[in-house]
Amino acid sequence: MLWRSSFLTAVVPLCFASPIFPRWDDLEVKHAWSSVPRNWISVGLPPNGTTIDLRIALKPHREDALVGALYEVSDPAHEKYGAHLSKEEVATLVAPHPDTVELVHAWLGHHGVPASSIRPSYNGGWLTITSLPASQADALLGASYQVYRHTETDETLLRTVEYSLPVDLHAHVALVAPTTYFGGPRALHRTSRLTPTAKHLLAGALDDPPESPTTVSSSCAGMIVPSCLQALYNTGSYTPTATDQNTLGITGYLQENASQADLTLFLSKLMPDAATADFTVVSVAGGTNDQNNPTLEASLDIQYAESLAFPTPTIFYTTGGSPPFQADENTPANTNEPYLDWLDFILAQSDIPQTISTSYGDDEQTVPPDYAQTVCSLFAQLGAQGVSVLFSSGDTGVGDDCVSNDGLNTPMFLPNFPATCPYITAVGGTTGVNPETAAGLSSGGFSNYFARPSYQDTAVSNFISGLGTQFSGLYNASGRGFPDISAQAENFIIVIGQEPFLAEGTSCAAPTVSAIVSLLNDYLISQGKSPLGFLNPLLYSTGAAGLNDITSGSNPGCNTDGFSAVEGWDPVTGLGTPDFGKLQAIVG
Repeated sequence: MLWRSSFLTAVVPLCFASPIFPRWDDLEVKHAWSSVPRNWISVGLPPNGTTIDLRIALKPHREDALVGALYEVSDPAHEKYGAHLSKEEVATLVAPHPDTVELVHAWLGHHGVPASSIRPSYNGGWLTITSLPASQADALLGASYQVYRHTETDETLLRTVEYSLPVDLHAHVALVAPTTYFGGPRALHRTSRLTPTAKHLLAGALDDPPESPTTVSSSCAGMIVPSCLQALYNTGSYTPTATDQNTLGITGYLQENASQADLTLFLSKLMPDAATADFTVVSVAGGTNDQNNPTLEASLDIQYAESLAFPTPTIFYTTGGSPPFQADENTPANTNEPYLDWLDFILAQSDIPQTISTSYGDDEQTVPPDYAQTVCSLFAQLGAQGVSVLFSSGDTGVGDDCVSNDGLNTPMFLPNFPATCPYITAVGGTTGVNPETAAGLSSGGFSNYFARPSYQDTAVSNFISGLGTQFSGLYNASGRGFPDISAQAENFIIVIGQEPFLAEGTSCAAPTVSAIVSLLNDYLISQGKSPLGFLNPLLYSTGAAGLNDITSGSNPGCNTDGFSAVEGWDPVTGLGTPDFGKLQAIVG
């Protein structure tokens, strides 16, 4: 099967012959916003002595080699299916040409950047410069770094609204960060929210939950507990056995804290056989996990991942570098990039969980295209190594604040990133039982940055044909469609601070599907087979028969009814919800 590049931007041939006399003062804009992103205001230049850590993404020698290899090992019809790459093999595929490295080092040397402050990262495809004076970063990038404050959250960032590179470097450098990625009030936002419900009713549900993991109780229509999901998605009769090899990873940002005491109470009430479960905490970039301050997102993710995948070992990655940010005289603003901090860490590891769930995202248009494309390629590195990476699709239907941010205010649906990255699996939301229907909050649509990947050509084309001219001009019909799959996303009982709450959002769906994928990986590993890795080529081919098609409901937004769930793929529930038993038979 042939696969095509997933970026809308044209592939620029790399010119590897270094210019004999490069002109470092001949600058060309790499990315610029038309104005300061909405809700951000400049509060002035950073104080003298302010430093910043810069990351420079170098373009690989063979630009399509990584994606080509990813699809080979992920396509069930390919002879290399399941033959995932080692960390070293991936590093070879993403390695820049020696001319690129030489030219970039010459540029840095011209601007007085000491070699001792430069280190390679991300399998050698990036250079990280530590403690660079902000004034020197300005000169290096033709930029104007300033301290920006968000008018609603008071978060501060050290950013520039524009940066440039010498013309001779554009064919060699994919991205410099942090530069123009501001994020916003929903940057890495939690895709779940508490529902006002009388706590005494929830307490009663905790004390008298549905017992059968094989029969869907009528109570599941209004309140979800782990046994509801086991019955809905046919996992109740499976017990993991490859627990010495298979691991499930959960990522956390925004100072989210997962409580072991809350997990124990949750499981003792709802899954007593799993009440001994615990999780490992791994700190990334100064991330913490305060046991005295449990929070919604981490509680939801850990409690449902653990309950469905038990006794599979679970790792909670807590990543720092996100608001609230405490300034000091040398670091007046947040200069970190949480996605990049976590990816830098995880790609350096020799042992990575086979399944990783993330419940955060941004409006795609708030993420600079070069940033989105380069970060997406890093997720492709994980997929090539046999890691299934899943993201919640978001909770805003087809969007809110539905205009472009390019100064033209063009009406448009707003897709979410990283859900639009073609190398991850995006998880939408459903609600109700017998039958399940689309949850109105389930974000879905079409990317404006990434072209439709070939693995979903048929499925997405069928949907667009049926849509006709409805919503014409509000979405990109040639873009990557999302979500890919879905699961329950409303009325989840969770425990926070030893008290019960109800939660909703595709943050409920992502750990649910991730746990089911982890069970599939456990089964494969127990049979001496490779884990699933990047899921989408499987889901859009033979795996579709293992999904429950959702054919009713919609995802309203932007003053419209949104897209409708239909037979086959749709941008509300994707291909449907998982049936573990059927998928087990398909992959086994």
